[in-house]
Amino acid sequence: MIDIGRGEPVVLIPGLQGRWEWMQPAVEGLARRHRVVAFSLCDERTSPFDCDPLLGFENYVRQVGEAMDRAGLRAATIIGVSYGGLIATEFAARCPERVTRLVLASALPTDWTPDRRARFYLRAPRLLSPAFVITAPLRLQPEVQAAFPAVADRLRFMVTHGWRVATAPMSPKKMARRIAWAEQHSFADAARIEAPTLVVTGEPGLDRVVPVEVSRRTVARLGHARHVVLPRTGHLGIVTRPESFRELMDAFLAEDGGTSRQDAGTEVPARQPRAQSAGASAPASAARG
Repeated sequence: MIDIGRGEPVVLIPGLQGRWEWMQPAVEGLARRHRVVAFSLCDERTSPFDCDPLLGFENYVRQVGEAMDRAGLRAATIIGVSYGGLIATEFAARCPERVTRLVLASALPTDWTPDRRARFYLRAPRLLSPAFVITAPLRLQPEVQAAFPAVADRLRFMVTHGWRVATAPMSPKKMARRIAWAEQHSFADAARIEAPTLVVTGEPGLDRVVPVEVSRRTVARLGHARHVVLPRTGHLGIVTRPESFRELMDAFLAEDGGTSRQDAGTEVPARQPRAQSAGASAPASAARG
């Protein structure tokens, strides 16, 4: 478990690949102004959290509360990224007293079902994973080019993010299982969500993983939610433009409404010591489990 930075606490939930490392630029950016708790999903080999296959998607909802307990947090802003948006939304609906604000970044709505392309890969995730990997650059190239107009910057990002992906590999089998668990789960009524909610997407046409109109369905279901576009991004906005994402979060967390800053930062006795970090530039030295 990663726990770095100081300030108003935020909990960052990863996407379908399940690894916190893929979100490292966002973790580091947010930690410059806020306390960031992040983790890999509990069925990942590197995760310090228990996972019971019989519980399915429920594992992830429980993990959010357990991570907050370990960090000594009564409440926090919950940020769900892509598939993590399903987890964040469910946690906010079932534990409203623990969520000061809710942020859904390029997130799946709770009424989402896999499209034809996704179901094709689900037929044999291990066998078809090479095809998925080969076609990924073609899907992501337009948004990477938009985020990094300069060729040198684009190449630098591709190398650094490629290294993060290579050193924290995804499991096609686990990704397929996560989709199946979400389909089998009975989600709570999103109308229960009381926290101010922000739906963040990239520009229409640049997100070729979760279309903007799909993420926006949450706005229609929650009367108090609103949508904001992170310019020059698609699905990878939190890592291609982490500073812009952090500035957007700074503004949202500074707004009136929801639980006060003082209440949000109130701590309960932690089950284990919180790691101290001099800054966001050293996430590897943060606590793990």
